[in-house]
Amino acid sequence: MATEAQISKSTKKSKFTTRIVRRCCLCGRRRGYMRDFNLCRICFRELANRGEVPGVTKSSW
Repeated sequence: MATEAQISKSTKKSKFTTRIVRRCCLCGRRRGYMRDFNLCRICFRELANRGEVPGVTKSSW
């Protein structure tokens, strides 16, 4: 879990565009982030297993 200070720091406009830190909208994690869903890999997996992410199905072969 990211602290409130880290989350608020990442929401500020950065001096350079390459310094943008994208964070998970649920937990604030910055690593393993998926832009398509605005979630980290852990939150994405939990929501996908519960069927709360539209258009995502569990694969089996």
